[in-house]
Amino acid sequence: MRKPSSHPANQASHEVRIIGGQWKRSKLPVAEKPGLRPTPSRVRETLFNWLGQDLTGWRCLDAFAGTGALGLEAASRGAVEVTLVEQDPALCKSLQATVQRLNAHSVRVERGDGVAALRQRGRQGLDLVFLDPPFGDDGNELLFGAALQAARHAVADNGLVYLEAPRAWDADGLARLGLQPHRHGKAGMVHFHLLQPLPPQ
Repeated sequence: MRKPSSHPANQASHEVRIIGGQWKRSKLPVAEKPGLRPTPSRVRETLFNWLGQDLTGWRCLDAFAGTGALGLEAASRGAVEVTLVEQDPALCKSLQATVQRLNAHSVRVERGDGVAALRQRGRQGLDLVFLDPPFGDDGNELLFGAALQAARHAVADNGLVYLEAPRAWDADGLARLGLQPHRHGKAGMVHFHLLQPLPPQ
């Protein structure tokens, strides 16, 4: 979950906190990585209000995990299976340490490409996929489209896809990828969406 940041790359490390569930108030480290910014707590609070606070039994995948804030929020609320996918080896190591510290048996950390991880799962019927791809690099529009398409194939027909993006995705653009808007919000320059699969035709 990396986005352009106005903060200098050498800013001091800081932390965010899980805001709900069994690990409420637990700290998550935010590494000194340029552009690494976790989903703000107020956005996470809105998202989990949309989802309902109890995710008992859900199967989730956080495809661009970063700090792991989204996936760990889901696990904290009872998700039975959460996969955190992250390419950066240092971030993966930090995620592993956090999972061990929390004794989070339902959470697995996987190093790799988020889109590829979703494609490999095929139609496994996930309940929820989190997509918070990097913002601002050349070609990211293609990344967003690829991630959304892969997420659609990985979620169950009654599953959900959460997306953070630098712009709002409209119904027509989503429909081409097999998805439809359910909820939408905006915080600063970030648009966040809860999406549903279009019914099979």
